Amino acid sequence: MLRHFFTNSIGILCSRVLGFIRDLMTANALGASIWSDIFFVAFKLPNLFRRLFGEGAFSQAFMPNLVKVSKKGLFATEILIKLSLAMLILSLIVMLFAPLVTKALAYGFSDEIIALAVPLVRINFWYLLAIFIVTLLSALLQYKNHFATTAFSTAFLNLSMITALFLANNLDQQSAALYLSWGVVVGGFIQVLSHIIALKRLNLLRLLTLGMAKFIKGKRAKANGFWQNFTHGIIGSSANQLSDFISTFIASFLATGAISYLYYANRIFQLPLALFAIALSTAIFPKISKAIKINSDETAINLLKKSFNLLFFLLIFSTIGGYILSKEIIWLLFQSGEFNSQNTIESAKVLQMYILGLLPFGLYKLFSLWLYAKMQQKIAAKIAIYSLFINTILCLILFKPLGASGLALASTISGVFLLGYSIFIFGIKQFLDISLSRINLITIILVIIFGYLLVELREFIYANL
Repeated sequence: MLRHFFTNSIGILCSRVLGFIRDLMTANALGASIWSDIFFVAFKLPNLFRRLFGEGAFSQAFMPNLVKVSKKGLFATEILIKLSLAMLILSLIVMLFAPLVTKALAYGFSDEIIALAVPLVRINFWYLLAIFIVTLLSALLQYKNHFATTAFSTAFLNLSMITALFLANNLDQQSAALYLSWGVVVGGFIQVLSHIIALKRLNLLRLLTLGMAKFIKGKRAKANGFWQNFTHGIIGSSANQLSDFISTFIASFLATGAISYLYYANRIFQLPLALFAIALSTAIFPKISKAIKINSDETAINLLKKSFNLLFFLLIFSTIGGYILSKEIIWLLFQSGEFNSQNTIESAKVLQMYILGLLPFGLYKLFSLWLYAKMQQKIAAKIAIYSLFINTILCLILFKPLGASGLALASTISGVFLLGYSIFIFGIKQFLDISLSRINLITIILVIIFGYLLVELREFIYANL
């Protein structure tokens, strides 16, 4: 478990370091301007659908069914063909109705800004098809306990976007946003190529080739369980991603830069979430699915307990450090060029609200694996819908008095609900057995000391500048 966790973490760290370099260059080129808002809206759209149909609903349904079926090559090929065709049709629809789609995502934009955003929306959306293919291929690799390619593949996207920004150096903001959009598409298809190479090295490409031959001959896998779980997964993922959509939608009514503040702060929040929670849950999901398949719940719970202890330690320290040093983090990473000190202050306020949700969102990632491995996507979808309702109400209440920070706080509170409800379904007694331990008590004591020392050190440094 630890080897795969570290592989994922190192890969994600490399990708995120490049991602921060990309964001630094983006902030330098676009700042928190109308063109940065336009690009982030255009880039958010394919990522929204990616999380709906790709990484979210798909992964949760695909892995348990892949473990279960006997004809794995035929099963994977059938899913790949049918859903790739669906993604292609969806992409074409977005191309045709891009103005309406853009207006729906950022209703507060004027007609003039919508017209400027439409070309970027059309370009960026092709990233969806590429990343969906990557998601399926990565699931096959993870089933064979190969995590490195997927963990490092996002680096190709970031390198492509960084290259685009270099090419756009000294150009106006509109041109830089256009170059950046093409960098997204090119990076996505490089990711596909890297996974195909990995599949070939592991002799899994032959499995897909044989599955393709059988599919062409009219043979079909028993995939009914997948489609049912996938449908429930879409509902659950839709609720989760609609929360993000609603935040962007409401932020478009705030002052210029609000969408960018949310984006930059969320990027930092996502680093420890991906580095620790997503890396660990990705590493143990195949193992939990396989354990539950052979009715070894005790093995699965032991995996969850070990993972909980590690994740709790990593996330709670990240939360305290991120909250106390929010302004310094934003300043260090983004303040240059068009990104000024006021942008830093506003983004730091948003980051503080986001970072409070790190522990609940991270632990929810862990406990939701139990539901997915147990084929209980319907229950997971119900939890997500309730969370969406809570997030929406809180966004409407908090955005006027707190601005973009209120939208981030609404997200955090909904994350607390997600964790609480998932623990209730998992079983409060089982959760207490997992969480109440000497090592976690020591972690809490250490983090209190760490927080106190960090505040004192920060004040000492500022007092002596």
